[in-house]
Amino acid sequence: MGAEVLLDAGAVSRCRRRVHLEHDPGMRDVPLPPPDPASEQRIADAAAHRLAIRQRLVDASPADATWVTVPRDLPAQERARATEQALADGVPFIWGALLPVDAEGHRRGGVELLVRSDGGYVPVLVVRHRITDRGAGAPTTVMTDLDPHHAVADPVRKVRSQPRDQLRLAHLRRMLETTGHAPRERAYGGVIGLDADVVVWHDLAAATWPGGRTALDEYDARFADRLAIANAAAAGDEALAEPSRVLECKRCPYWPTCQEKLTETRDVSLVVRGEDAMELRRLGVSTVDALAVRNPAEEPPITWTGGSYADAVVLARAWLADLTMVRKVERVEVARADVEVDVDMESFGDSGAYLWGCLLSGADIGLEQGYHAFATWEPLPTTDEARSFAEFWTWFGEVRARTEAAGLTFRAYCYNELAENRWLYGSAERFREYPGIPAKAEIRSFVESDEWVDLFRVVADQFLCSHGKGLKVVAPAAGFTWRDPEAGGEASMRWYRDAVGMDGEAPDAVQRERLLRYNEDDVLATRALRVWMTERAMTEVPFMGDI
Repeated sequence: MGAEVLLDAGAVSRCRRRVHLEHDPGMRDVPLPPPDPASEQRIADAAAHRLAIRQRLVDASPADATWVTVPRDLPAQERARATEQALADGVPFIWGALLPVDAEGHRRGGVELLVRSDGGYVPVLVVRHRITDRGAGAPTTVMTDLDPHHAVADPVRKVRSQPRDQLRLAHLRRMLETTGHAPRERAYGGVIGLDADVVVWHDLAAATWPGGRTALDEYDARFADRLAIANAAAAGDEALAEPSRVLECKRCPYWPTCQEKLTETRDVSLVVRGEDAMELRRLGVSTVDALAVRNPAEEPPITWTGGSYADAVVLARAWLADLTMVRKVERVEVARADVEVDVDMESFGDSGAYLWGCLLSGADIGLEQGYHAFATWEPLPTTDEARSFAEFWTWFGEVRARTEAAGLTFRAYCYNELAENRWLYGSAERFREYPGIPAKAEIRSFVESDEWVDLFRVVADQFLCSHGKGLKVVAPAAGFTWRDPEAGGEASMRWYRDAVGMDGEAPDAVQRERLLRYNEDDVLATRALRVWMTERAMTEVPFMGDI
C-alpha cells in the first residue's frame, strides 16, 4: 500500500488529520461537499492571474528566447511527458510544467514556471497573494527578470512570511533533484505575487527558519511526518493523526467527519484551539468536561497562547450547559446615539463590493428611515461600482451632516469592520478619479472616529461565545431570525453569480431581490443585537462568575 502513496506539495502545510483522511480507503465513498463559491472564485481569479503573468513574461522575453507551454487541460500523463521532453531539450522557459511522478520518493507536483539556470532548472511560483512588506533586504529582481543571479537586496521590501511558498519550492527542488534537473550549486526558487512587480528569490538552503533550520530542513521533516501518516492510513494501520479543531477546519471538506468524532468524544479542541489543545491533552485534559472542572483563577497549567485561560474554562462550562453566550462583564455597555445607521457590505471575492446596505433609525432628520441599498448589478469588476459607492457615501454624508446640524449625536455600526474597512479604503483608492468618491483621508477620519462602532468587537469584549462569535450565531440569541433559511456568505456568492448572469445565463431578478433581502436582514440583525445588548442581555445571559 505504502508504495502507492503520492503526496503533493500542499500535504506538508495541511492538517495532519486531513492527510490521514485523504488516504484512508474507508473515506472513498464518503460524499464531500462541493467547493464553496468563494473558493471557486479564488481559483478562477488565480488562473486569470497566472495567464496575465505568463503573457507579460513572454512579451518581455528576448526575441530568441524559447518558451514551451504545457497545456493544463491535457491528461496528466501527457503533461508529464511534455515536461520531460522540454527538460531533456534544455528549453529556457517551461510554463505549466508537471514533473514526472517520483514513485520512490512518493512525490507528485507541478509548477507555473521552470527557468533554466546553472545547468538545471529553478522553480518559479505565480501566486495571488502579497509576498513582500515594507522594509529592506528582500532578494528580488524585477518581475520580468527571471535570472536568480541578478537578485539583489531590495532597499524598500522585506520578505513577507509565506511559509507555504517556501515549502512548495522545497518540494519542487526535491523532485528536480530526483530527475537530475536541479541546479548544481544554488537551491533557489522564485515567487511572483499579487502585485507582480518583482520576483522574490528564496535560498532554500539558507538558515532562515527558526532554530537555524533551512526551508529544505523544515520541508524534509514535515514530509517524512505526512508520509508516515498517509502510509499508515492507506495500509489500514492505527491512525497517526487524530482530529483536532484548528483554523483550517473552517474550509476543510472533511470537517463534518472530524466534527462528528470530536463532538462524540467531547474533545477539548471544541473550545480551545491549536497548540493549547495539544498541550492540554498531554496533561490529560483531553475533554471539555476535564477543562470545565478546573479553577479558572489558577495559573494556566501550560504556557497559554490563545486568549485567556480563565475564559477557556468558562467556555467549557458554557459548552456543557449549551449556552451560546456568557457575560464577561457585570454590566453590558453599547455606545448609542440619537441617529444610528447599520451598515453591511456585500463583496464578490476580491473583485469588488457590489452592495452597500444601510438601515437608518433613531431621531427624525428629514430623511426616510429604514433600509437603503446602493448596488451595482453589472458583473464585477466594473467601474459602475464607483457609481454605487459614491451614491452610498453621498447619502451617508448627508445623514451625518443633517444629524450634526440638528445638534444630535450620530453613530454607524457594522459587524466585523475588517470587511467594510477594506472596501471603504479600497474603493476610495481604486475610484479616486470618479465624481463623488471621498479621499482616503476622509475615510480614515471616519473609520478612526467614535462614530464607527464594530459590534463584533463589542461582543468579543463583553461576552464569551461557546459556538463562535459570528453574526449568524449571536443574533439568534437576541431573538433575530433571517427570512431566508439559506442565508449565509457562501450561499450569497451563488446568488450573486445568478443575479448578474456571470455563468452565461440571463441575469436573475429574483436572485437580486434575494440578495437585497439577505443584506437587509444583516443590518436588521446588527440593530436587533445592539438593542438586545442594551435592554435585555443583562437579564437573559448569565455572568461568567455564576457558572
